[in-house]
Amino acid sequence: MSFDTIQGLGRALREGRATAREIAQRALAAARAEPFNAFTAVFEAEALVQADAVDAALAAGVDPGPLAGVPFAVKNLFDVAGHVTLAGSRIRRDAAPASADATAVAKLKAAGAVLIGALNMDEFAYGFVTENAHDGPTRNPHDPSRIAGGSSGGSAAAVSAGILPLTLGSDTNGSIRIPAGLCGVFGMKPTLGRLSRAGTFPFVHSLDHIGPFARTAADLATAYDALQGPDPRDALSPPVADPLSGRLDALADQPLRVGVLGGWFQQGAFPEVAEALEIVADALQARRDVELPGAQAARAAAFAMSASEGGQLHFDDLAARALDYDPAVRDRLLAGALLPDGVAQAAHRYRPVFRDAARKLFEDFDLLLAPVAPCPAPPIGQATMELAGAQVSVRKTLGAYTQPISYIGLPVIAAPVNRPGKPPVGVQLIAPAWREDLAFAAALRLERAGVIAAHRPAGA
Repeated sequence: MSFDTIQGLGRALREGRATAREIAQRALAAARAEPFNAFTAVFEAEALVQADAVDAALAAGVDPGPLAGVPFAVKNLFDVAGHVTLAGSRIRRDAAPASADATAVAKLKAAGAVLIGALNMDEFAYGFVTENAHDGPTRNPHDPSRIAGGSSGGSAAAVSAGILPLTLGSDTNGSIRIPAGLCGVFGMKPTLGRLSRAGTFPFVHSLDHIGPFARTAADLATAYDALQGPDPRDALSPPVADPLSGRLDALADQPLRVGVLGGWFQQGAFPEVAEALEIVADALQARRDVELPGAQAARAAAFAMSASEGGQLHFDDLAARALDYDPAVRDRLLAGALLPDGVAQAAHRYRPVFRDAARKLFEDFDLLLAPVAPCPAPPIGQATMELAGAQVSVRKTLGAYTQPISYIGLPVIAAPVNRPGKPPVGVQLIAPAWREDLAFAAALRLERAGVIAAHRPAGA
């Protein structure tokens, strides 16, 4: 029985080969025993209550939903009723418990999924490594000496290790795509506003997204559909959903005009990253060396917005309890809080300029390709690495190719390239705003051709 995919679990449950309680118990045991430091909390009693409700519905002939019995966990910045929302921090450990679930958590539960626990992250989502000073580093299941990426590192590691088929993360500058790429799983950053962020601890309201991790493109689509829908709690939420269910086969056969982003998006890329990009480009018959002008400036603007908005959000706590912050996060928030207002304003003003450049490019292409990160997963604790002959910061550089894209809120699937026996490397499948279906069309086609696939760590 396949316990690491949504489709496999759904079949086992509906064919009577397993109960939701049995599935939950297996996931809970795996979460308690996992050696990667992916989890920060396990919700055993509540999970079993939810699983029993799924079993009771099935026994009564009632459909519990498209995610019936599927165990999932969430980055610990999602509100879970009755639990403190940590956001990876120390200073929130004495905060009041959440009074209600985040909208995304509530939607997955309503679809029949069973919440198992909360997952490790960079403090306040400000990082790409999930080396948390309070909860320790999350380890990459493919090589525990290496990072899982961040800031949603626990979310990616839990799926990569086969503990769960589904997790939730957030992505402000690359925090879903980078850990998905480094851990060899699928991750999705939708169009800004497509999925409700209500009930998640914010980092940069102008850039924050939420999205799922899974082991197959079809599983990612199932989760994405369950998460959709208008939400009055998030002002960016669209008035209607755009479900993919029933369209996956047609999407996989859809012709696509594909371009490979060059210039900034390949500058300094390691050879294995360039190789993975070429594999995907060949499979999609993509045109090479397509330029998206202004990408470097867009990345700089995203940096400025993140520092400024993050610093202002945490200003009072920084003044009162600065030493309780993770040092790697504190200094950047303090610097951001001191940025002149004109810097943040200029960063916002460049957004429509870069958005227009992307729109013009999408007149000629349905989809754009770029690497997720310049390199495979670096070792835990490594502060710098060599890139294009220079020593650069690991924490800063991992988001070089993701930040320009989230700056203008485009939808992206991070797809793990199938390179057996080699460290995981991901490719971004980038679509125009509100056209997630085009990213899924490419992912489904590539997966069916064996070009992309979730990696299984040795022994998994």
